[in-house]
Amino acid sequence: MSETTHDATVAVGPPVSPDEGLTAAQLADKYGLSVSGARPSLVEYVRQLWGRRHFILAFSRAKLTAQYSQAKLGQLWQVVTPLLNALVYFLIFGLILNAGRGMPKDVYIPFLVTGVFVFNFTQSSTMAGVRAISGNLGLVRALHFPRASLPVSFALQQLQQLLASMIVVLAVVVGFGSYPSLSWVLVLPALALQFLFNSGLALIVARMGAKTPDLAQLMPFIMRTWMYASGVMFSIPIMLEKHPSWIADLLQWNPAAVYMDLIRFALIDGYGSENLPSHVWAVALGWAVLVAVGGFVYFWKAEERYGRG
Repeated sequence: MSETTHDATVAVGPPVSPDEGLTAAQLADKYGLSVSGARPSLVEYVRQLWGRRHFILAFSRAKLTAQYSQAKLGQLWQVVTPLLNALVYFLIFGLILNAGRGMPKDVYIPFLVTGVFVFNFTQSSTMAGVRAISGNLGLVRALHFPRASLPVSFALQQLQQLLASMIVVLAVVVGFGSYPSLSWVLVLPALALQFLFNSGLALIVARMGAKTPDLAQLMPFIMRTWMYASGVMFSIPIMLEKHPSWIADLLQWNPAAVYMDLIRFALIDGYGSENLPSHVWAVALGWAVLVAVGGFVYFWKAEERYGRG
């Protein structure tokens, strides 16, 4: 009797992965992974930004140095440009339109020069901020760092430029009879609050400009309108004395006017507290905190989207 043996072949497939069926989010959570470029928490973002403080300072100084590197007068243009603007405004508004009525010449000229330089601080910070991301895409895409570093560094650059220009402002103020006094110390907290406000505003327009680059073309018209509404060339209470008082109050409470008036009050002897809106320091602090904190949070919320698309 013969015995026949049959071999059975069994097909064995690949082993089943223990991760099969898990979503990407579940896999990331299981293995402790995170999305590359994901937005950190707000506290962590502040910590990262503080860690880049040396970069922010160095970047702002480099930008300031390079700004007029091709001009023969170099850094002098940061003083000459606002001075020329002040001269033009004085010829048009001071002499032809008599916008300085109600103020003697030894008050109006320092009033005008101070207003031009101080408003230029906010204007330049905003104009630089709107291009902070869209104008530095190569840097944004090549390196990992908190993107808020860029608009803040541009605001810091404009602060350094203003501080250098303040020598001219002080010379004009002294030249027209307002000599150094304790009130000049008030310039420091006023500029600190204005810097906070400008930084927050630069953060806001930086996010907007990153999404809509055409905003940079519209911004000069917005800033020019803001300048005319802020009393750079004229005293708001005097110019609007025949109009309802709430209009003058509204214009005086706008942040650009608040910071200009605080510095004018500090530097110019003939510019008394009667020219300031009520609770002016509280208003200045409120604008600075509101825009700085709100602008920072608004910018942070889009952190992972900058430089993409």
